[in-house]
Amino acid sequence: MSPIRITLIITLIIVAGYGVIEALPLLSGPQLTLRTPINGTSTPNGFIRVSGHVARVTKLTLDGATLLSDNNGSFSKVLALAPGTSILTLTASDRFGHTVTDTRTIFFP
Repeated sequence: MSPIRITLIITLIIVAGYGVIEALPLLSGPQLTLRTPINGTSTPNGFIRVSGHVARVTKLTLDGATLLSDNNGSFSKVLALAPGTSILTLTASDRFGHTVTDTRTIFFP
């Protein structure tokens, strides 16, 4: 094999590998990390902070209502809960329609 052909093959392999590495975050979908509250938490005063981080997200909702994140992907919101059990559902979606959901159950006696 000629040196030009070998160089061309190596270049194509490098370009293809770079393309795969760059596409992996897009293919993996949105990322949602919920820091607080911990599932099963009991709150004595009826207030709870929901906070976390998202990546590769175009839409973030908390029980169907839009929740905004900052430029770094962090979000935080304080909720006033009714007495009893509350189920909080966070859903993150990316531009390709992929979604990820996290649910937490909170108790307020």
